[in-house]
Amino acid sequence: DAVKVTLGPKGRNVVLEKKWGAPTITNDGVSIAKEIELEDPYEKIGAELVKEVAKKTDDVAGDGTTTATVLAQALVKEGLRNVAAGANPLGLKRGIEKAVEKVTETLLKSAKEVETKEQIAATAAISAGDQSIGDLIAEAMDKVGNEGVITVEESNTFGLQLELTEGMRFDKGYISGYFVTDAERQEAVLEDPYILLVSSKVSTVKDLLPLLEKVIQGGKPLLIIAEDVEGEALSTLVVNKIRGTFKSVAVKAPGFGDRRKAMLQDMAILTGGQVISEEV
Repeated sequence: DAVKVTLGPKGRNVVLEKKWGAPTITNDGVSIAKEIELEDPYEKIGAELVKEVAKKTDDVAGDGTTTATVLAQALVKEGLRNVAAGANPLGLKRGIEKAVEKVTETLLKSAKEVETKEQIAATAAISAGDQSIGDLIAEAMDKVGNEGVITVEESNTFGLQLELTEGMRFDKGYISGYFVTDAERQEAVLEDPYILLVSSKVSTVKDLLPLLEKVIQGGKPLLIIAEDVEGEALSTLVVNKIRGTFKSVAVKAPGFGDRRKAMLQDMAILTGGQVISEEV
């Protein structure tokens, strides 16, 4: 009941009491669900199941948590009523599954794809509860396209800002300060470099020598993005940078495990290259 009052564009806000600090005002279903604590152990189990429904919906769709919670409440309420009246629980479960298939099929048929900038702005404004945020999201999507990535970050200043980054951006920097090309801004900037993408660690010089010879011949700088660059491989790059033989920058690849491999593959697609890995 605490969650469902927030449903839809005319939904009301809910005030969440905090043990420490000021209370929070929100109309986000999953945020409200997370804060609900019940003393009765059996009621708590039920509440945790509904919380999981909201969380899973948020993970998959990023929205619709209130709708999912309302549907879960209705299923439990009517399900218990039918079981109490003598219905077979397994038969009831199968019936619900068949109904879900039909409803999903009907929803997909009646769904309208959001295509225009105006439609995106209207949809985003309803979700955010703010027209200016909706307009900004629509502008961002218009600039990056359907395959682009939009990241929301907190700012130290007031207001909303839209920043467009051409190419790709990730939260990793140069491994060694010796790679810096602009001492004042502490940046390493390479113009039109060769790019080496490696899914494993690079630690020995023999791994790099054939490549370095070609890089020197080509006269371009080298950017290495790998799990890590260490030992004599890192020393060789630094020494050649200091001597002015050629410019290079070594960067740790973002992410971990399969996530790292996926991001390296994205970089390969973006640059028209191939990731060097143990599998290749």
